[in-house]
Amino acid sequence: MDKEIRLDRKFVKHYKKRIENNNILRKRYKERLELFIEDKSNPVLRDHQLEGKMKKYRVFSIAGDCRVIYFEEEKNIIFIFIDIGTHNQVY
Repeated sequence: MDKEIRLDRKFVKHYKKRIENNNILRKRYKERLELFIEDKSNPVLRDHQLEGKMKKYRVFSIAGDCRVIYFEEEKNIIFIFIDIGTHNQVY
């Protein structure tokens, strides 16, 4: 079954502001998205569950301090990307 990625409005806004004009981050995001679609447990992604008030969300790494926050609407089928940016920007 194919995975479906949905983008929250905040994600789209922050992608355009923080990632789109940076060639390195834009390319890395595309690479990591492909890995995520293939196997979200790939160790390169450093995917993990968040804690505390954000415990319903998960996060995976794009590059260095840049990450994507998301949650699963349907287990391993539908993923909603909530935000993208550095640790300080997304938490």
